[in-house]
Parts: sequence; structure tokens; C-alpha cells
Amino acid sequence: MFENLQDRLEGAFKNLSGQGTLTEINIAQSVKEIRRALVAADVNYKIAKEFTDKVKEEALGTRNILKAVKPGELMIKIVQDEMIELMGGQSVGINIKANPGIVLVSGLQGSGKTTFSGKLAHYLKNKKGKRPLLVACDVYRPAAINQITVLSEQIGVAVYKEIENKNPVQIALNAVEYAKQNRHDVVIVDTAGRLAVDEEMMEEIENIKTSLQPTETLFVVDAMTGQDAVNTAKAFNERINFDGVVVTKLDGDTRGGAALSIKYTVGKPIKFVSMGEKMDTLDVFYPERMAQRILGMGDIVSFVEKAQEQFDEEEAKRLEKKIKKNKFDFNDFLSQLNQIRKMGDLKSLIGMIPGMGKALKDVDIDDGAFSKVESIIFSMTPQERGNPELLNMSRKKRIARGCGQSIHDINAFIKQFDQMRKMMHKMSTGRGFPGMPGMGGGGGGRRKGFRR
Repeated sequence: MFENLQDRLEGAFKNLSGQGTLTEINIAQSVKEIRRALVAADVNYKIAKEFTDKVKEEALGTRNILKAVKPGELMIKIVQDEMIELMGGQSVGINIKANPGIVLVSGLQGSGKTTFSGKLAHYLKNKKGKRPLLVACDVYRPAAINQITVLSEQIGVAVYKEIENKNPVQIALNAVEYAKQNRHDVVIVDTAGRLAVDEEMMEEIENIKTSLQPTETLFVVDAMTGQDAVNTAKAFNERINFDGVVVTKLDGDTRGGAALSIKYTVGKPIKFVSMGEKMDTLDVFYPERMAQRILGMGDIVSFVEKAQEQFDEEEAKRLEKKIKKNKFDFNDFLSQLNQIRKMGDLKSLIGMIPGMGKALKDVDIDDGAFSKVESIIFSMTPQERGNPELLNMSRKKRIARGCGQSIHDINAFIKQFDQMRKMMHKMSTGRGFPGMPGMGGGGGGRRKGFRR
């Protein structure tokens, strides 16, 4: 996400390295490169020009005041502040204060509306303590009704659907009545989309909104469609005056122009960003955090928040005791892997750590990075998982046959596990250093194009 923009902005700031102060000449050079970087990221030229004009004006105004700050650092700070402002300034919450709260989800076909509806229901249920009801109002695509039904079962949320009824307005109204009778405090209405904006679709979504009077109307946009996403958002906003935007597929090969341009173009905030297909990969949009990530500063606040969501104090105390006794085993290791997985996409998580995203830019890291390790552990008996010392050569050969890996892979993993175990024990007793060998069993990240 935003890797090309990150690289280009870094190049613009490098022009200022080694220079003692900001001047009209080096400011102009940097601003020119920043404008090029934004346009390359599919930000509208007019927006990019206005943005860089503000950056230039601020840089010229502060160059003689903040002389103690290095030129490159000062320019980064100015760009960060203006980028935060461009994306909305601050986070804006979702309005579900009614009985029930009604969220109307709109957008083009393929933008990720149905998946987002499921993610929002999961978010409201697990993080806000709500009892959401999903409503299938796409009466044109049978697959849409099937999809939302599958998602509802996956996240344990009720779904309202009427197979024979082809009137989306009536379905939505019936769903609200159903919600009131069954104590659902939020209704999430997934509507139909088209491949392009057309009058029939606009009239239908207008009728649904007029009839429902939702507390929140959201427009879902695919980040990979770039500037077209901004134009579509503008067309929808003129007809239904939505309250906020959801940007999906930010984990794809996107240039990020939509996330940077939408607030400026339609005057409506981005409220959520979505990455991947997993139901827990929905994040509240924070302009400041996104600006930091675009500028390569990471997002340690979001990283810590995700870690805290999975933190189990009792489990931590239990593990601490085992580590001090040097009894950390493969079952404990599996438990830790599962907690990491629950936090979200591995590469996105690493990208939140300041400096790590840039350092591992060319390393392939995906959710399957731990699969090789897991297959080894799952090929062990319960006794072997609880007692790593039992693993002699005979047992290793059986494990290798069970997981389809070589004895070399098994030995490499067990050696790394043993090194990590010893280091954790030393750290727990105050005799070690704050670091540990990487666990990969030969199956972790590898540099692109690298062959063993």
C-alpha cells in the first residue's frame, strides 16, 4: 500500500539532505517532486497542485523561524500536516444512535459492498457490543444473497432476506420491523450495484434512502480504481448525499490516489478502510496515522491497539511461569502464532512498525509464512508437542513423513525453536538481551528473485 508514493516522496525529501537550510530554490525543487509523486499516485492534478502550493507557502514561511530543524525533517513535518488536513484532519465516527440504527451501504458492483457489510457487522458485534442484522437488498444477483448468508454464518450474525420479493425498498422496511421485534440494535442494508453509474441504480438507492431514513449512509469505493473512484463518489454524493466513505482493497496494487483525494472532492470523510477478505480486517480511518504510513513512519499506535485486542492477561501469566522454568513448548508456540494471526495480515502489521515497512519492502511475507512450521507441529504427537526433548531422530523421521518436509527442515526448525526458547528463558531471568532469533523453519519471508 502506497509503496510507490512512499519511494517518490522519500526522493523528494532526499534533495534537501546535506543542505543547511531551506531556500526558495530547494523548496521549489522538492515541491515539484512532491507534486509529481502525488500525480503518479493518481491524485488529480488540481488537488496535487493546491496541496503543494500550501506546502510551499508553509515552507517559505517557516524557513527562517525553525532554523534548528534540519531542512528534510522540516519538509516532512509540513507535508505530513498538510496530508492530514487533505484527508480530513481527524477521525469521524459512524452514527448508529437510533433504535435501531440503520446503515445504508451503497457503491458500484465489485467495489466490495457485501464483504464490507459483513466486516462492519463483525466490527459492531465484537468491538461495540451490538446485535447487528444484515439485510440482503441486492435482488438482482442471487450470488449476492448467497454471499451475505455465508458471511453471516461465518461471523455469527443474523441475516434478513426475502427470496421471492424483488422490491428492495419493501425488503429494507420489512427488515427494520424484524429488527425491532428481535432486539437487533443496528440494521446494515447491503444494496445492489452496477458496473457503472446509471439512472436506474441511482433512482433505486434514492428510493431506499428516502423510505428508510438511515442514520448513516456509506459509499464503498475500490481503491484500485484510482481517480475513477473519486468521480464515482462525486456522482453518488450528488444523488444520495452520503455521510462517509469506505475505501476497500487497500492491500492491493493500489497507488492510493482515492484515499488522498476523496475528502477534498466530495467533502465527506473516509470512515473505514478495508484490506483483504478476512472479516476482522476493517479499520477505522485515522488521517494522522495514514499520513504517517504514507511517509514511511509506520503506525505504532494501530499496531499496539491490535496487539491489545488479542492480549490475554491470564494466558500471559501462565506463559511467563513456563518460560521462567524453561518449559515453553510447541503448544505454547502454536498459541502465540494464532494470536499473531488474529491481529491481521502479517505484512501490513510489520508495515505499522516504524522503519520495518521500508526494510522489508522486497521481502515476500504472507499469511502462509507460518504454514510450514504449523505442519511440522501438527505432525507431532500430543506428548511430543508438550515435551520437545522427546524428539530423537526416529521421531523426526516420522514427523518429516507426516508433513512432507525434509529432515533438514525439521532439524532447522527445532534448532531455531530451541534457540528462541533459551533466549526467552534468559530474558525472563534477567540474563539475556531484548532480541530473539527469527522463527521460520525455512518457510518464512524471502527476498524476491532470490534462489537457494
